[in-house]
Amino acid sequence: MGSRNVKVALMDEEGVINYYIFDTIIFYREHGKLTQGKLQVHLDKLLKVSHINNVVATGYGRQTINLANALIIPEIKAHVTGAIYSTGLQDFTLLDLGGQDSKVALVRGGRMVDFQTNDKCAASTGRYLENMAGVLDMTLSELSKHHADPVDLTSTCAIFGETELIGRIVEGYDPKNLAAGVNHSIFKRIRPMLQQLLSPVIVFTGGVAASPALTEIIGNELGVKVLVPSMHQYAGAIGCSVIARANFLKNGE
Repeated sequence: MGSRNVKVALMDEEGVINYYIFDTIIFYREHGKLTQGKLQVHLDKLLKVSHINNVVATGYGRQTINLANALIIPEIKAHVTGAIYSTGLQDFTLLDLGGQDSKVALVRGGRMVDFQTNDKCAASTGRYLENMAGVLDMTLSELSKHHADPVDLTSTCAIFGETELIGRIVEGYDPKNLAAGVNHSIFKRIRPMLQQLLSPVIVFTGGVAASPALTEIIGNELGVKVLVPSMHQYAGAIGCSVIARANFLKNGE
């Protein structure tokens, strides 16, 4: 249950996964009903399947509301599990950049041994990129292409960052170099977390992992391999489905 989208990974008993994505507001408004402090959603009807045996949920939404009949788990556990399942790796650093928070975890032997999160500021998240793309009058796809010759952006705040970017536009800087500056500014904000929990391989998940520019910057600046799973945006949902299937098989339900 993310801040921007709700992602669903529906796994059958053979391990085959189907993926679904919903706008968060539409999901809550059109498919959910609040009953005694819990969100009631008929997932079987929504996903058009006969029945669902086990549900595990996580994400930004879990902080304010519980999904009825679901096991609620921490985001970092879900994303690490999803990254392990998606890559087959046992040793790596997980970087997850979502709509409104960022997470870094150190994984050794298939277990998370340390992690850091930043949910206090949106300056290194998808929401920040959306805002900056709007200021530059670019699509997110166009913004994510640029990393060379960046204009230095020093503000560490998402709000002040927009003001600084507008000032640089007024000064006449090339939009492509400003876009590169935006991407480098995100890296500068996540660099301390990555350096503390660094591995030779970084598994990059979340919506922001769709940015080839940021992937290039991280790899070049830190001298590591950056791996982006094909379903990077669904890493948390995949982790939930893996745990749900394991619970189902364990309990024989």
